Amino acid sequence: MGRAEDDEPPPKRVKVSSRKGDLPKSTLLTDPASCSLNDLMAHPLVRQGDDEVVGAKGVVKKVEFVRIVAEALYSLGYNKAGARLEEESGIPLQSAEVKLFMQQILDGKWDESVATLHKIGLIDEKIVKLASFEILEQKFFELLDGKNVMDALKTLRTELGPLCVNNDRVRELSLCILSPLQQVLAGMSGQDVVRPKSRTKLLGELQKLLPPAVIIREQRLVHLVEQALDLQLDACRFHNSLVGEMSLLTDHQCGRDQIPSQTLQILQDHGDEVWFLQFSHGGKYLASSAADCLVIIWEVKLDGFFCVKHRFSGHQKPVSNISWSPDDHQLLTCGVEEVVRRWDVESGECIHIYEKNGLGLISCGWAPDGNRILCGVTDKSISMWDLEGKELECWKGHRTIRISDLGITSDGKHVVSVCKDNMILLFGWESKAEKVIQEDQTVTSFVLSTDNKYLLVSLWNQEIHLWDIEGTAKLISKYNGHKRSRFVIRSCFGGLNQEFISSGSEDSQVYIWHISSGELVETLAGHSGTVNCVSWNPADPHMLASASDDHTIRIWGLNQVKMEHNDTVSNGVHYCNGGT
Repeated sequence: MGRAEDDEPPPKRVKVSSRKGDLPKSTLLTDPASCSLNDLMAHPLVRQGDDEVVGAKGVVKKVEFVRIVAEALYSLGYNKAGARLEEESGIPLQSAEVKLFMQQILDGKWDESVATLHKIGLIDEKIVKLASFEILEQKFFELLDGKNVMDALKTLRTELGPLCVNNDRVRELSLCILSPLQQVLAGMSGQDVVRPKSRTKLLGELQKLLPPAVIIREQRLVHLVEQALDLQLDACRFHNSLVGEMSLLTDHQCGRDQIPSQTLQILQDHGDEVWFLQFSHGGKYLASSAADCLVIIWEVKLDGFFCVKHRFSGHQKPVSNISWSPDDHQLLTCGVEEVVRRWDVESGECIHIYEKNGLGLISCGWAPDGNRILCGVTDKSISMWDLEGKELECWKGHRTIRISDLGITSDGKHVVSVCKDNMILLFGWESKAEKVIQEDQTVTSFVLSTDNKYLLVSLWNQEIHLWDIEGTAKLISKYNGHKRSRFVIRSCFGGLNQEFISSGSEDSQVYIWHISSGELVETLAGHSGTVNCVSWNPADPHMLASASDDHTIRIWGLNQVKMEHNDTVSNGVHYCNGGT
């Protein structure tokens, strides 16, 4: 494998370049028809000091904590316990005005509840108006449902309209007064004719609208606990498995054994340096290409082992880029400054060849609809073809350079390419809007995350940068430790929810970092030559593949995985020589 020239890497890795119904659990009543809030809750006592805190860190206010616990007790149906907590602590869950307001909502005392709303200490007049609108809309619907059309019309004209909160909604409500025939003539469907919601549901919506200091959010304690569990998962450096039940009694922590770190299989069918590999979207296949101009599709069997499905030959130059169709039924392969071939995965047939007279193609990718393909061209343009080879559009200018990476977002709105040595271009092929990411070093390769939110950029200076490309592009993390001085080394997202980043390296190892912390969590040794490319199985967070100059592909899995297979076993490693 030759060295790179001073101005560009070797062609091998081409230029680095309604009532009173049943209350939900989260409310304070179990049977509003027979109980009142005052029956179930203790009479409020004098508040304790709002600045008193609990806990070792001194950041949890006692008053807030007790109120949240009381709300949790009521929401779980432990009404006596909740009332006892209020009485013993002297800390009421809600103020007397708020309790009165809530009872008035459940009793359907709409005018009184609006009046009380103005007395519970709300500072934001906009919230008062929005809450009043919700209450009066419920009043309107209940009047209409009770055939009190004139009273409903009066409420609409003299109470809802003057609030000037949602004029469009007021117009919609006015149509509800029409007869069914008139509603049809006005273009309203049956779904447009809204009926009253339950009063308990209205109360729940008001709880979300009013400030938490006034009314505690329903199930607030449960939400905080769930949030704490999520934070534990996010902070776990080795978390790479779906979680069943998490205990509240202990902190969550995974071991290193969740990271693929053992060679389970070595694929040896290529006769030269393996430059590129990529799992299919569904994880059933792995496609690889090498300097031997051969493309191989490997099928992942149910037991996790790989065997050859097809060998594609026909390229006259080494294949530097591979792209799976959105449905995984077809594959694009691009030779170095040569042509792009489209293959049928099931039959192994070459369906079409894409080329431009006098020019070479350097990259390829699929439009999300699977009916168009895009290719980078040696004249720095990007072309779009339909499947039959008709060129639909060509974006000329400095759109791409000799880097065989081309990204298309899954919504089809943006194309990503390297337009200059240290610049990445994101442009909308319909909006024509452009966004540029500028690095201080030469870009060698990049890859998009599956959710289109992030871009992973490998650089000449042995760093990998993670960019948030939603809105204004922001550099959010850097990863280093791997070796790269001569060749294009590719990286990838992977693991559960793409919480890890992996990269090849010129020291023959595979590197894995935790994406959030940036910590290097694993280094995998086994190859005897530069590791050029890695790919993580999107359907199996415990399966990682790596391609090397030693002519092999290694499949990595969990240490504790011990599988029996009929293939030859040597030193605990299963070798596959391409038998089908």
